[in-house]
Amino acid sequence: MPFQRIDSEKLSKSVVRQVEQLILRGILRPGERLPSERELAEKLAVSRPSLREALSELQQAGLLTTRAGAGIFVAEVLGSAFSPALMRLFSTHDEAVYDYLAFRKDLEGLAAERAARIGSDTDLKVIDAIYKKMEAAQSKRSTEEEARLDAQFHMSICEAGHNVVMLHMMRSMYELLQTGVFYNRKATFRQKSGRSQLLQQHGAINDAIQARNPEAARHAVHLHLDFVGGVLQEQERANKNEEVAKLRFSHALERP
Repeated sequence: MPFQRIDSEKLSKSVVRQVEQLILRGILRPGERLPSERELAEKLAVSRPSLREALSELQQAGLLTTRAGAGIFVAEVLGSAFSPALMRLFSTHDEAVYDYLAFRKDLEGLAAERAARIGSDTDLKVIDAIYKKMEAAQSKRSTEEEARLDAQFHMSICEAGHNVVMLHMMRSMYELLQTGVFYNRKATFRQKSGRSQLLQQHGAINDAIQARNPEAARHAVHLHLDFVGGVLQEQERANKNEEVAKLRFSHALERP
């Protein structure tokens, strides 16, 4: 008979392939904990020895990591394109901030255009659901939650573009933003005049994508990031003015 035994090695390779695809497509995210070995074996319908073999291969490839007493996690592979020395330069030179915004403007404009054009109905529902959470967060006046949802909103647009290279590039850039390498995102939500404008801008992006209008979606992203750049310039100007004011105040106290 022409049948050959399917050994555990082939099963483990299938597991490896599935986990790789989930990471590549951005479904499994850096730092995310995998289910327990028993639960994962049941979900994949494979034996635990086959699963262990697959997990070992994925760990050797640097895609998974084990934390003692905590389990197996997707490795923190983002941001590796930037050396620590380069990140320090980014954080200490203002021009890097504006180059970063220009880069986001180009890439996210394209991502929004792609989302409006090729995003599935479910992709668009995800974007709209996150925007509604942003509306709710503003009523609570929680700058931390607003900043977190802002990042989720923009990432959901990149995900809806279904380009894995763009997805991981933008996720890497957001990782640097969240660690404060470029600027403090939460600070932009503390601007009294800016909070409502930011929400309106996100609403315009969402409306254009929901209407499947690629050009309007790209334009709305450009306007939004131009506004963010303007807010940062205002902050810099205000900080410098405050430094001068403190010097004047200190000098005035010292004068007879």
